[in-house]
Amino acid sequence: MTSLLLGAALLGNLGICVTAQEILPRPTQVRFDSVDYKNILNWTPPTTNSSLQYSVQWKIYGEPEWIDVPDCQRIRKHHCDLSEVTSEPREWYYARVGAVSVATSSKSAWALSPRFSPRWDTKISPPLLRLNVTEQPAIVVRVKPPRELVRKLHSNLYYKIYLIHPSGEEEVFDMKCCSHKLTLKGLNHREEYCLQAQIVLPLQGKNSARSSLKCVTTL
Repeated sequence: MTSLLLGAALLGNLGICVTAQEILPRPTQVRFDSVDYKNILNWTPPTTNSSLQYSVQWKIYGEPEWIDVPDCQRIRKHHCDLSEVTSEPREWYYARVGAVSVATSSKSAWALSPRFSPRWDTKISPPLLRLNVTEQPAIVVRVKPPRELVRKLHSNLYYKIYLIHPSGEEEVFDMKCCSHKLTLKGLNHREEYCLQAQIVLPLQGKNSARSSLKCVTTL
């Protein structure tokens, strides 16, 4: 009888331990935030407990196997850079995050991200403009886009250059990707012209925002 009571007590204690390991809430708001193909997984901690650590796994959509992200195992930060393992723009990916308490060793269930496509879901930053004036008078326009974006999509990328005249009239010019410069001629002497640039990805059907307005005065 004593043995039976002792066994029941041990099972009861074991049950309490198992329950304790299961009650840690999972992280929330697991999502990819991607800009110019820099793909960052972010999440919100399940509690205010500062002793939590997180592990991240990823997989390609349709594949059965989850793979550890080497630099994101038992980390304390609430984000993980998955750019390297999600580098193929045509694939779709999932990621998941699990939490563990250092103090109690309790673990959460995995928290899953929505399906993510670098090609369709990344946001595009506006390019940078560099302007020079010449004596014709003319304005020489040079565009500097994000390097990673050009490396991946240079054959599917061009720029729109917006020229705002002193009267407020706006002209739009197309500029091929990776062209060294665009020269805008036929301008008036000693007048201020303002310009903006925008990246266009026709196959994805998306554009960047326009760059900041930049103004110069002709000679």
